[in-house]
Amino acid sequence: MATVTTSDGLADATGIATHAAETPGMPQLNFDHWGNQIFWLILALIATYLILSRVALPRIGAVLAERQGTITNDIAAAEDLKVKAQEAEAAYDKALIDARAEAQQMVAQAKADMQADLDIEMAKADAEIAAQVAESEKAIAEIRASAMVNVQAVAKDTAEALVAALGGTADAATVDAAVDARMKG
Repeated sequence: MATVTTSDGLADATGIATHAAETPGMPQLNFDHWGNQIFWLILALIATYLILSRVALPRIGAVLAERQGTITNDIAAAEDLKVKAQEAEAAYDKALIDARAEAQQMVAQAKADMQADLDIEMAKADAEIAAQVAESEKAIAEIRASAMVNVQAVAKDTAEALVAALGGTADAATVDAAVDARMKG
């Protein structure tokens, strides 16, 4: 039996020292273990794929489907709201047109009422003016008649005074007839 020193013998008994000399550095790059590593890599990838395809991806797909459904519902609701907004805008425009037409009708009615009131007041004013004109014409006619009487009286007195100044005698009936004839035309 060979004697084993404590420092080298322990390393030779476990095989670590010889193995350390053979490995190039990282155990992953040791070609002796690549077959085993590739096997476990493929097994890990298959397990990951199965977990993802059976558990995670269906959940993600469900979330995406729910999100798509929500988006579709929101778009449909937005379209409905857009249609309602357009209908509300059309109703607003119609109400605005109706209000403007009603306002124009009210203005026309107010103008017609004001014109009717104006016509009534004008008729009253015309009637008052006509009454004043008639009164004035009556007063003028009375003044004219009175003036004609006064003119006839003055004309008769003047004719008698002229005839007397010229040395003649004037008969009152003759002077009256001459003045009346001359006044008529």
